[in-house]
Amino acid sequence: MADDEDRVPDSPHLVPFDGRFDPGGASTRPPPGAPDKSACRELLAKSVERLSDLQRVLYADNRHAVLLIFQAMDAAGKDGTIRAVLTGVDPAGCQVQSFKSPSALELDHDFLWRHLRVLPERGRIGVFNRSWYEEVLAVRVHPGYLDAQRLPRRPADDATLWRERFESINDIERHLARNGTLILKFWLNVSRGEQRERLLARLDEPEKNWKFDAGDLDTRARWDDYMTAYADALSATSKPWAPWYAIPADSKSYMRHAVADIIVRAIDGLSLQYPDPPADVLQRLHEHRATLERDAQG
Repeated sequence: MADDEDRVPDSPHLVPFDGRFDPGGASTRPPPGAPDKSACRELLAKSVERLSDLQRVLYADNRHAVLLIFQAMDAAGKDGTIRAVLTGVDPAGCQVQSFKSPSALELDHDFLWRHLRVLPERGRIGVFNRSWYEEVLAVRVHPGYLDAQRLPRRPADDATLWRERFESINDIERHLARNGTLILKFWLNVSRGEQRERLLARLDEPEKNWKFDAGDLDTRARWDDYMTAYADALSATSKPWAPWYAIPADSKSYMRHAVADIIVRAIDGLSLQYPDPPADVLQRLHEHRATLERDAQG
């Protein structure tokens, strides 16, 4: 078990899961009694405003970093959710990293390297749009990707390889949490039917054509394989210090509200505060105030 300071506060709408996770049993629709679309938008606006305030204190406090990890099937809404939730955050205090196919340089390092080099520093919110979890999701479904990684040692049993990678991910996330990084991981759970409608929209609406990638259909054809990979990965790596949240994604308004609510509550739990200036600095501030007040009188 984690120490109390490692544990992330729960949201009243969704709680991180523990134990064996079954994607087939996770709802893609909002839970009973969830706010309607209009109410979700109002709640999202309030969360965005609160997150903007919290980000300023996070930056000034300068003891913690925040890492938000988003994973999902294609068209689940990662980009739109990130944009909607962080729309009010000062760009200077936030950084978004999107991970595509690794470059030649990245392939010359271990699978965590390209992610570790862009972690958020203290005082900032970092977002991983896809992450090191692709190494136990896409790479697992398409094991040919491993050939390009030139592994010095590859277990004869692939199950051992994935277990070792889960261990590496858990180790680095625990290390980051111990050193002040708040980690929240979101799996945006879209249904196969809703994904079909969103992919069709990318074909039907000219302004969305650029979003369509034929590779999305290849991934869709391996849906069951991806669900198996997600079940194993999320079950093995949802920890109190780095929880996974399965967010129903068929309703974009509910999804965005739920993600924002979880983030705000978790950052609120860090007990952030603006630093108090030392006594000598306070004295100089009083002197500066007196100077400005005299200037106004003159």
